[in-house]
Amino acid sequence: MTPNATAQFPTGLDDHFRAVAAASGELDVAYDVLDDTPVGPLLVGVSEHGLCRVHFDPEPEAELDVLARLFGPRVLRAPKALDRVRRELDEYFVGRRHAFDLELDLRATPEFHRRVLEELNRVEYGHTTTYGTLAAQVGAPRAARAVGTVMNRNPLPIVLPCHRVVGANGSLTGYGGGLERKRFLLALEGRVEPAVVAQPALDGLTGF
Repeated sequence: MTPNATAQFPTGLDDHFRAVAAASGELDVAYDVLDDTPVGPLLVGVSEHGLCRVHFDPEPEAELDVLARLFGPRVLRAPKALDRVRRELDEYFVGRRHAFDLELDLRATPEFHRRVLEELNRVEYGHTTTYGTLAAQVGAPRAARAVGTVMNRNPLPIVLPCHRVVGANGSLTGYGGGLERKRFLLALEGRVEPAVVAQPALDGLTGF
């Protein structure tokens, strides 16, 4: 074999190696790309502490750099480790699941963001809240715009349902995954009404 040659392993052996590596607990993050969801490709990642990343339209190379920086360098694509996440997302998208039962890893999230996301996680399927309401619930009633920033940087969209946060006037405002995805998710949950019209957002953060 030449110095630059790449060894080719049978697919089954490669899958087995990845599954063993994930099960050993020696990975910082195991990830997979779910190519066939109703909202397009999703990169999902889990650490030993729980789900740590959900990312729309992933550019895996860039996203893996982020995961390595936040959680550690041992990042490997290991689909088997994401079976539970994949199953719960599938159930959600077909309307059979209204709440996720997954451990979440928010260690890399700043303290204020974590407080806001914990309140966000209490917004139930089929309901919405506003940026101002979330701000008040974390004891910062004047911080609606800061809450908007937290939503835009949510590391676990869909699972932590930032799509359920709307503007004070009921407009959809912004969404890190794009307004069409936000509208789709709210329609899935029965929350988009004909009178609700998405309003143009400045940096995705107006309408608080």
